[in-house]
Amino acid sequence: MPRPLSHIRVLDLSRILTGPWASQNLADLGAEVIKVERPGAGDDTRGWGPPWFKDLDGKDTSDSSYFLSCNRGKKSITLDISRPEGQRIVRALAAKCDVLIENYKVGTLARYHLSYKELREINPHLIYCSITGFGQSGPYAPRPGYDFVFQGMSGLMSITGERDELPGGGPMKVGIGIADILTGMYASLAITAAIVHCERGGSGQYIDMALLDSMVAFNANQISGYFVSGNIPKRTGNAHPNIVPYQVFACKDGHIILAVGNDSQFASLCKVIGRPELAADERFQLMSGRIVNRDALIPLIAEIMRKRGIHEWIEVLEGANVPCGPINNMEQVFEDPQVQHRELKVEIPTSAGLPCPTVASPMRFSETPVEYTVPPPTLGQHTQEILQDLLGMDRPTVQALAAKGII
Repeated sequence: MPRPLSHIRVLDLSRILTGPWASQNLADLGAEVIKVERPGAGDDTRGWGPPWFKDLDGKDTSDSSYFLSCNRGKKSITLDISRPEGQRIVRALAAKCDVLIENYKVGTLARYHLSYKELREINPHLIYCSITGFGQSGPYAPRPGYDFVFQGMSGLMSITGERDELPGGGPMKVGIGIADILTGMYASLAITAAIVHCERGGSGQYIDMALLDSMVAFNANQISGYFVSGNIPKRTGNAHPNIVPYQVFACKDGHIILAVGNDSQFASLCKVIGRPELAADERFQLMSGRIVNRDALIPLIAEIMRKRGIHEWIEVLEGANVPCGPINNMEQVFEDPQVQHRELKVEIPTSAGLPCPTVASPMRFSETPVEYTVPPPTLGQHTQEILQDLLGMDRPTVQALAAKGII
């Protein structure tokens, strides 16, 4: 059975993380993705190591694990798009593609005569997705954008981290490039929606994705509370502003997460920890009371949780249907029976004979499952194939382009 986007071809002019994350999602859905990279250097993240992917002899290759994480399922072509010959090839490819993704600074591709306005004259059905830090308009549009900056500007760091008055308090970023990943996800959704529009008789269109926009939207539930109440949300560490108890507690041998989301779960928790009377206490009986009286309740629970080990607590809490869990490191994640059952680690065969490890897509289809057969490409691996088979160039022409450093 063909995968959902197996009829779609994507021209990917993006690099680093946001655009490649979006195009990898499309590749997972079956799209043919042609990744355009700089001759000799490639996507910047190829060099963002260590750690590096190893060859059969255990030696470092030139590709970082960072690059591998967001470029499976793609074909790589090297092309200098700053030169007229390279620009002509991009235009020829755009004429044969359904989607173009780019994350250059505002105005860069227009200088290369590769703007949406120019390319849609070649291909009216082209879906052209631009990803920038601040979007195509506004006072900040010309600025470069980085994930860390948007975690701060969007308000996320104002609600992430321990309270200022406690040890270690202060704003804290999330441990991954969440603005990049999130914008890549939104871009994937926008592109697939535009594909549906086009296939229903519409035309191609331009998609303006901004990391700042995505991160502000990401904070919607906290922002909604601010809009309604006028109260500026604050950092609560590992606690939840609207659910109690919903935080990390120290145990005898580490830490555990309690995520008690309703009153019946709280009653079960109180029974398990040997304090059933807390569930009948007027201060704590309802969630609204537990929120108001958080400072009285949490120390009582914390004292009890220190008396047992993590796994002992998890066993009894799960037996009582109280949501809880450990705080795993990355090794422990893939030792977890549920993670193993879901096969979240996938190894893709490579031509070198050494499998490339990758994290499985969370998209699970009953009829058109994601396939893991195409590893992240080596730099320029498919240049000759694409130029000759897709664009119909003969071998001497390709060799001439290589001699000039165009490819």
